[in-house]
Amino acid sequence: MAPAILVISLLFGASILFGLAQSFGLMTGTEQETISFEAYRNVFSGQGPAGREFWSSLGFSLWVATASTLLSAIGALTIAIWLSNNKGKSQQTDTLALNWNLAFPHLVWAIALLLFFSQSGLLARFTASLGLIQTPADFPILVKDRSGIGIILDYVTKEIPFLTLIVLAVLRSQAENLDIVAENLGASRWQRLWYITIPQVLPSLMAGSLIIFGFVFSAYEVPAILGVRYPRMLPVLALDFFLNPDLNSRAEGMVISFVITLIVMIVAIISLRGEKEGTQE
Repeated sequence: MAPAILVISLLFGASILFGLAQSFGLMTGTEQETISFEAYRNVFSGQGPAGREFWSSLGFSLWVATASTLLSAIGALTIAIWLSNNKGKSQQTDTLALNWNLAFPHLVWAIALLLFFSQSGLLARFTASLGLIQTPADFPILVKDRSGIGIILDYVTKEIPFLTLIVLAVLRSQAENLDIVAENLGASRWQRLWYITIPQVLPSLMAGSLIIFGFVFSAYEVPAILGVRYPRMLPVLALDFFLNPDLNSRAEGMVISFVITLIVMIVAIISLRGEKEGTQE
């Protein structure tokens, strides 16, 4: 694996150095020859367009990523336990039912939600034709909303099958002896769930949830399609400033990108440590 790791490390390292240079104002097209922390000051102190929106975008990104992760984890755990207890169905049927959703890219799924749940979408027009609402404009705002409901809905419906497959694989690989013994000793269904089932799947569920959090926090396409102009998630804000013809704005966009990278790396380290501790146990 050394050659592949070396190539990836070189490419990643070169990108990091190039990004750092741009965040310090050292980029083609400028006469600046010394390192400047102006972009960092503007972003973190709230000065300038990027700074005024940075902290609200950071809070919004954390809200969307946290809500999407928690709802996906709860939904996946519930579905996986239900499928594991349902012995009448084929395991291949369960897997197929979960995998069909994973075949759609997030971009395609986001466009589908936009077509169905927007105020001019199919569902709004259908409910208006039935007389449930007067006009399609009366349909509830579920996408392109300031609370990020549409973004969260996209990620939850996409990530629940992913987490369910992880949890279901753990449950089906475990022996049923512990659950049977606990039942014979008088443990109720909730006690068996809390003391046996959840501890078995928790390490894998946590690792998968952290992966989802990092992915949602750093993804661009879904919030760009289903989000609003304000507040924006950090990836959308970063790219907007990076593509700005003003080179100072490009430096601020790169600073925001480094904040995203730092948070994702922290989440990745926590996930790796949790997985290592789970393996040792």
